[in-house]
Amino acid sequence: MLDKNTIPSYRNSLNGLITQLGEMLPADKLAIFNNDAGQFAEKYASPLKLGKGDKAPLFSLPNATGESISLEKLLAQGPVVLTFYRGVWCPYCNLELKTYQQILPQIKQAGANLVAVSPMTPDNSVQMKDSNELQFEVLSDVGNQVARQFTTVFKNSESSIQAMSDLGYDFYSFYDDTSAELPVPAVFVISTDGAITFAGSAGGDYRERVEPADILEAIGQ
Repeated sequence: MLDKNTIPSYRNSLNGLITQLGEMLPADKLAIFNNDAGQFAEKYASPLKLGKGDKAPLFSLPNATGESISLEKLLAQGPVVLTFYRGVWCPYCNLELKTYQQILPQIKQAGANLVAVSPMTPDNSVQMKDSNELQFEVLSDVGNQVARQFTTVFKNSESSIQAMSDLGYDFYSFYDDTSAELPVPAVFVISTDGAITFAGSAGGDYRERVEPADILEAIGQ
């Protein structure tokens, strides 16, 4: 078991990110994003579609290089830590995956694999993987077909999409459709028999994420 003091904390890093965003972004744009996060928190307080003890639906999705990765083959290697995120444009998603990268050695030590899934195209998944130096699979779930079986999928607000555009980011360029649908971030631990042994989400407030310590505890580390 790891010493709790040595496990990276998403929450501690989040405080620094919030300060940084406050310095970087215009106040009116940041207010739009924060307002949306607050509304989503109220609307999607319990977003999970599956819980502990449920059987995980099998799936195959392309990774950042277009290779098909199947949950069935991953489970043949060991347990799977599966996280759903929004996209490379989301600073909170970048922070989450960078934080999880820090505990990858402990995940591997437990015989498990870490896999991150978003609705982005494989080309944009490459950007997420490369920019954050991720050493685990980043899969593309175009249309959120897999995500909607595990967690709530919702439509991003027009106000946030417009605010992104005003800041020079084309939201739709990251995806293969114009649905504007995103998954509520969530993490699942799946045992080799396909049973979910941990299901966690901080809810619709996408600024909040499952802590690394909770993941490590779920896999016995």
